[in-house]
Amino acid sequence: MEHRTNLIIDLFFCICIMPLLIILGPAKYWWRISPAFACVAVSYLYGCYFATKALRLPQLILVKSYGKLAGIASVLLLLTYLVTLFPLPDVDFVIPSMSEYQTSVRNYNITIAVWLMFSVVICYSLTVAFIKELYSRLLLQNKIENQRDKAELALYKAQINPHFLFNTLNSLYSLVIGTSQRAEDAFIKFTELLKYTYVTADSDWVTIKDEIDYINNYIDLQLIRLDEHTRVIRDCSVDDESANIPPMIFLTFVENTFKYGTSTSRNCEILIRLRLNDGVLLFETQNCIMRYSDQFRKDMPVGISNCRSRLSGLFSDRYTLDIKEEDGVFKVCLKINLSKT
Repeated sequence: MEHRTNLIIDLFFCICIMPLLIILGPAKYWWRISPAFACVAVSYLYGCYFATKALRLPQLILVKSYGKLAGIASVLLLLTYLVTLFPLPDVDFVIPSMSEYQTSVRNYNITIAVWLMFSVVICYSLTVAFIKELYSRLLLQNKIENQRDKAELALYKAQINPHFLFNTLNSLYSLVIGTSQRAEDAFIKFTELLKYTYVTADSDWVTIKDEIDYINNYIDLQLIRLDEHTRVIRDCSVDDESANIPPMIFLTFVENTFKYGTSTSRNCEILIRLRLNDGVLLFETQNCIMRYSDQFRKDMPVGISNCRSRLSGLFSDRYTLDIKEEDGVFKVCLKINLSKT
């Protein structure tokens, strides 16, 4: 759908807007003066439109990347100036002095016309790009809100009254006490996971410390059911535990490492790394693919696609998510600039 919309917009510019500028403007007279200049000027204006679109200038403006904007603007202005210097034939007048004067006046008018048409093309291109960018962001935001509403609805349908649930867990814990230290620890961690899920159900942001504790509890519970064949490496270094992040933003990737990267018969290793330094968050996972490749590729994209949509809505151009599979090893690298506004 998006590709078709882009095609329609481009065709409208190429077939309607530019021909109107040429027919109604001075460009139609350029062909009489110099066909070569007319081809160069019109081709350059078409190029400006597609260059502005390809460089995604609205995104640079929205993220306040003024250095890149200044560089692009300088290049476009320089190229436009060079187009105005295109050598044109002199006007042939009876009086030589008048020929020189008429030539200078004609060249001046052509220069003004080139700059005017350049301004029109750039303004049109930026306007269309801004509208498309805002529309895309609106659609993405609506999609994320719909996904969140569906998740909350599913939670409300499935959840038990929290007070009843935790009172029941406390009663069960009293029965577990003394039977096994391992069982007690697992029960406490499971209770903490449930509490965190309930507490963050209506929260947009949590501290990274709470998220780390949640991930650690999840990993510890997973290790209970695994044997010595699975080794988990946790690498965590955070310079600001109060930094805010969306709740359970890493959960899908952590779940996938245990879902597809563990075995009870073969040795396997899982790496989970989380670093926060000067507002830049780096989260990485790495695991061997222990399940059949076809089953792995069939199941994986669903959760990851949802994560990409959520990250795009929350952080726009402030994140990168690289996912790759090499020689049976699945790697995820998520980088978020939390400090950039």
